[in-house]
Parts: sequence; C-alpha cells; structure tokens
Amino acid sequence: MSPHPEICTQRLRITPFTETHISEAYIGWLNNKKLMAHSEQRHREHDAASCLAYLRSFEKTPHYFWAIMEEKRGLGHIGNINAYVNIPNGLADMGILIGSPEAKGKGYGLETWKAVADFLLHRAGLRKVTAGTLAGNRAMLKLMEKAGMVEDGIRKRHYICNGMETDVVHMALFQEPKATCKAENQA
Repeated sequence: MSPHPEICTQRLRITPFTETHISEAYIGWLNNKKLMAHSEQRHREHDAASCLAYLRSFEKTPHYFWAIMEEKRGLGHIGNINAYVNIPNGLADMGILIGSPEAKGKGYGLETWKAVADFLLHRAGLRKVTAGTLAGNRAMLKLMEKAGMVEDGIRKRHYICNGMETDVVHMALFQEPKATCKAENQA
C-alpha cells in the first residue's frame, strides 16, 4: 500500500505526513486538553520527539498517515488523518484531527474523511472502513453519519472520560459486495 499517495479534493491536499509537519502548532494541538477531550491522546504529553516516534511507527507498515493541507485560503496544515490497515481482513480503521482553530466548522473534516474513505475502499481495494469515538463526541458522530457510515457496534462503558464510564460507538462503511454466482451462494 505504500508509498502513501497524495489525495486532492476541491479545497484540500491530503499529503503524506512528514517531519516538516511537526511544528509548534501541531504539538500544541496534541497538548490542547479541550481539543483532545474525546481522544486517547488526552492521557499523554507530546513533544517533537514523541511526534517523530509516532511518524516513524508508520514506516514499513501498510498504514497511512496524512497531513491535511488547505492552501487556497492560506491556512496550510490544518489537521491529520490516519488509517490503520488490516490487509488479511480487508479493513482500515480511520482517525482524524482538525487542529487549526481557523479550520473549524468549515466542512474540511468531512471532505477529508470522504476522500480518504473513498481511496481506501476503491483505490486501495479494502472492503470495510471503520472508526470509533466516545459517545459524547457529537462532532465526530455527526461526521461519521454525514459520511454515510452505519453503526457497527457499541462497547459499553469502555473508557473513562471526565471521571465517568463512557461507551465507544463504532461505525463502518462497506465496499459494495462483489456479485457472486448462484453456486457460491449455495455452498
């Protein structure tokens, strides 16, 4: 699956994440308690070394890690999206972060999500794309629903968030099943 392709949308360039994307702003997003309130990143303190280690964890794997670039309005690096790929089962689990405050509420997350999911299902040939979020993460739940994902299970009382047990909601998109012949269906 590597090297990572660049994916372009009408407004964005989704490009392989590199060391040049590890900036003070990026590290600041990861250490922003409000921004990370529904992320497992809320339990960690990040610095350039931890960000570089995360980037390196993608090397020689089938996984993807992209930077989301908005260049028409001059915003530059506004966030990231990743996909952890399970080749034997034809799956990818996606995660996204829109970190730039100037990019919030403009639909960039949904635009990115749809483009990457489309790439994974149609160009990378995977059969299923999944994602999960804490039940209280209304913005992520809304994004997944708008992207056409369907509920794929709930892990009850799975994480602790703000001192309370919290469900994790999983959702999925599927590649259209390939037609099978009658004999295969009866086997």
